Amino acid sequence: MDSVANQGKAAAIWAYLTIIGTIIAYFLNNDSKNPFASFHIRQALGIHITFYLLGIIVSWFNTWLISAPFYLFIIILWGYGLLAAIQGEKNEVPILGKQFQNWFSTIN
Repeated sequence: MDSVANQGKAAAIWAYLTIIGTIIAYFLNNDSKNPFASFHIRQALGIHITFYLLGIIVSWFNTWLISAPFYLFIIILWGYGLLAAIQGEKNEVPILGKQFQNWFSTIN
């Protein structure tokens, strides 16, 4: 793990701990502009927004056959991102990670 990842690790981990954690991580990283932390803030923000937007759609259906795969999908994305942050790696989350980096590219 390089020093850039080590310096931004705390903010990167905070980003995955609820949407409030993402906001806290954004402000923690606002002065230093650590690229490792910014990468994970973009990933975490994307996961949280995906959770809320897809959650609205899934809530229309009152069946575990739809809600269980939705929660499993979000947990896999969240766990993958959090584990990468803990290990000091910049791994995009599966399926949507590249889009999250593009969509939230203004977060530096």
